[in-house]
Amino acid sequence: MSPAPRACAPVAVLLVAGIGQRLRPLTNDRPKALVDVGGETMLARSVRLLLSHGVQELVLATGFCESAVREAMASCPVKVSYRYNPDFQTTQNSMSLLACEDAVTGRAFYKLDGDLLFHASVLGRLDASGADIVAAVDPRASLGLEEMKVRLKPGGGRAIEAFGKGLEPSACWGESIGIERIAEGAVSTLFEALQAARRQGEASLYYEDVYSRMIAGGASGEGVDVGDLGWAEVDTPQDLAAASELVRSGGLGG
Repeated sequence: MSPAPRACAPVAVLLVAGIGQRLRPLTNDRPKALVDVGGETMLARSVRLLLSHGVQELVLATGFCESAVREAMASCPVKVSYRYNPDFQTTQNSMSLLACEDAVTGRAFYKLDGDLLFHASVLGRLDASGADIVAAVDPRASLGLEEMKVRLKPGGGRAIEAFGKGLEPSACWGESIGIERIAEGAVSTLFEALQAARRQGEASLYYEDVYSRMIAGGASGEGVDVGDLGWAEVDTPQDLAAASELVRSGGLGG
């Protein structure tokens, strides 16, 4: 068997704290990341692709039914750390990411949402950029109020000016799908910004809102086009049905 490639980031942070209320009763006793899609849970698929890419360590931000996550990860062949967000029901995903600060310890890392299915090639595309924040973006997505939109800086290129659900869709390039790579040199800036948000009582911010503040402060952000690759975010039964069909049809590339 060939050895796994060497990833540009040695560790990945997966945000799996969410309750997934819209998927009940499937999520009565497990977080959304442990819902089965086409014969494999979303978490299991993400872990498989990360390890195949060469990631050597996983950090899971947990909340709802943490014990189910630990049980699901019991046989994982690499180091797994768990960071519990006790306020997962009342805070946004930025605070779950903040809980992982000590486990990352200044290393570059991939950050993945737990309710996501994606093509394996996404990770390699993130590695091709040297920006502080590299985000996987689908320019082909239909943009509305709920999508996490990405606006680019004027002048061409893929330099990101801002992330946000509240951005004007017509001024945006595409949807951020929920996978980023944070460069080693930007890690301390990210967690300082997350800490500041908590001190200021802004626990309702999305982590993308914090990325925007970093970019406004001088950090570099770049969007990577993954619109030609299959991916799915699973929030509702309709999303789950569409994601299951994407897996069945081979749209995620295995």
